[in-house]
Amino acid sequence: MVNRKCLVAIANTFQSSPLFSLPHYVSKFHAQKNLIPFASHFFPQNIPTFSFCPSKGRALVTSARTTLPPPTVVMAISPSSRSASVVFLVLFHATTCLVVPSFGKTEAEILTAFKASLENASALSDWDPSAGAVGPCTGGRPNWRGVMCLRGKVHGLNLNNKGLGGTIDVESLAGLPSFRVLGIMNNNFHGPMPAFKKLGSMKFLYLSRNHFSGEIPDDAFAGMQSLKKVHLANNKFSGAIPSSLAKAKRLIELMVENNKFDGEIPNFNQERLKMANFSNNNLQGEIPARFSNLKASSFSGNVGLCGKPLEPCKVDDDPADSNNSRFKTIIIVGMVVLVIVAVAIAIILAMQRRKPENDEDSGGSTRAQVGTQTTTDLERMERGSAGVPGKKSSPSDPQAKTGVKLSFLRDEDTGKFDLADLLKASAEVLGNGSFGSTYKAGLSSGPVVVVKRFRQMNDVVREDFVEHMRRLGKLKHKNLLPVVAFYYRKEEKLMVFDYVENGSLASHLHGKKNKSREGGLDWPTRLKIIKGVARGMLYLYNELPTMVVPNGHLKSSNVLLDAAYDPLIADYGLLPILNHDHAEDHMIAFRSPDFRQGARRLSRKTDVWALGTLVLETLTGKFSTDADVVDWVKSTVPSTLDALDGDMMRGAAAKGYEGEIVKLLRIGLECCEANAEERWDMREAVERIEEVRKRDNGGEDDFYSSYTSGGGDNIRSSRGLSDDFNHVPLNL
Repeated sequence: MVNRKCLVAIANTFQSSPLFSLPHYVSKFHAQKNLIPFASHFFPQNIPTFSFCPSKGRALVTSARTTLPPPTVVMAISPSSRSASVVFLVLFHATTCLVVPSFGKTEAEILTAFKASLENASALSDWDPSAGAVGPCTGGRPNWRGVMCLRGKVHGLNLNNKGLGGTIDVESLAGLPSFRVLGIMNNNFHGPMPAFKKLGSMKFLYLSRNHFSGEIPDDAFAGMQSLKKVHLANNKFSGAIPSSLAKAKRLIELMVENNKFDGEIPNFNQERLKMANFSNNNLQGEIPARFSNLKASSFSGNVGLCGKPLEPCKVDDDPADSNNSRFKTIIIVGMVVLVIVAVAIAIILAMQRRKPENDEDSGGSTRAQVGTQTTTDLERMERGSAGVPGKKSSPSDPQAKTGVKLSFLRDEDTGKFDLADLLKASAEVLGNGSFGSTYKAGLSSGPVVVVKRFRQMNDVVREDFVEHMRRLGKLKHKNLLPVVAFYYRKEEKLMVFDYVENGSLASHLHGKKNKSREGGLDWPTRLKIIKGVARGMLYLYNELPTMVVPNGHLKSSNVLLDAAYDPLIADYGLLPILNHDHAEDHMIAFRSPDFRQGARRLSRKTDVWALGTLVLETLTGKFSTDADVVDWVKSTVPSTLDALDGDMMRGAAAKGYEGEIVKLLRIGLECCEANAEERWDMREAVERIEEVRKRDNGGEDDFYSSYTSGGGDNIRSSRGLSDDFNHVPLNL
């Protein structure tokens, strides 16, 4: 429709010029037969029409096609050069009067079309564009499940864990001008990867844990210069990794593990690309130098890969020297044969002169029988040579005379068993981690214990190791796994713990334990676990005040659960006795922003960051190594409920849990504040966690109001939350 104020401005322009005649009724001009259209094609039906009358040499401006009531203003324009500029002035005024209608679909219609292409879309039942229904981002906040909003526009879709299948309608999504994030992880999508390059402004693409298959075109990501994170893991993609990914200049994260990619890894030159995983594919060739600082596990499962951090690549001989090399080989082989013959003769002569000796070890069987594999590591330690199987200790070795003894830290355990008893017990390998191996040993006397064999403590001398073990042995808290006993050798050390049958928090969140427990861990259980961990951490900080990082390795696999689901923190306090280089490569503390950003030093607040990531992992069910769980949760604001673990959220609303769940999520985010100076200390973090109850009301509304202004367009931090949230969606 036409803006009446604009028409008044046009009329004033005419009236102020001496070139124009007085207004007349438009009906007088409609009777003229010789009017030639002049500029009517510039305007819709409701815009003033210009015509030119050659007989009178005047242009006519009428508003006969406007929606204004009569009398209608009509002006006559002289065709002089001076008046021509006025015509264009009028044209300019007229175009500004337009309220341009939207000829495309609304965001609600676009999302509805996208939903129509999906299968099993019952989880999106609130996507309803019917008359009177609230739009997806009406009011500046998401009103449809899984929709992410920014400044009143659809910013992304978080459709993870929704059981969806069917087709990804990229054509529909291309109609969303502000669309930047697509998360469809852990669904049932099949077939080739959709043509996401049509979404040129995409920043985050999460496709992991689906059933996508086939080769990805080399130009699949061409032109997507805003891409920051691409997750394609755990699908069935084959062929080469698209080289167009290497041209995405802003890429910071790439996950392609557990597929069937082959060929060489493209040459990625992005300076900000800090996280990548290529493991368990069919890749080959030399690893680009850009990735030499990544862990070897990021490339494991690719038998054809070589170069740092894996084994060096073999250099082929120069073909030009093939003749000389062949001649040299013949000479070398001949010399080797002569040496072997000479050695064989010498051995035969020596054996004839020797008197047969009995091998005290012949016919002996390995005493440690393993469930899935066998090991003699502990037995070798008793002989005094853990590194060489079968090597016997020297008679001069005092340990060979006195035997290997464990040092017990609890008086009630002293004398109950010794290393010899462990060797007689059936042993099961529980795991081989970055610090060493873990064995479960069932003693004949009854108790079951866990033996951890550490290989990365060679730098610590006996006195310091023993003193530190005594210090840890004095710690007594219901949420700490106590150290029962220890053993020191220069090459490696043993630590003995009680066996906890219920497994770790990680196994309940991500592994078989989660499937064995109907419905997974519910909210009251998860809250109980988090509170127990927090109390154990505060105890460590109170009892170890001189240690900068009293824990240093807090993660879900180091939180064990007893039969009542009370947590027991394991592997705490190891930082002072681990080899520093190895600790820096593998301990959780060194992944914190305290160490990775700038100063590269740890602080008394480093464990608070680890506690925060554990809280987020527990609430979202998202394994922290799949992606940065902190960034992931931030990217879902304010669609926070969609980021929470579905097993936990089933029935949560009916039981009044949602408010407290969101409150704990906020606490987890605050613990992950990147700036250590602004981060809570451990006491304050634990106090906030203790305030969380099982149920409350209104927490979700408080959460949303903390992150969105009254108009809903600007994102701001609430009082008590860090400024890191000021521009959460803008940092995606």
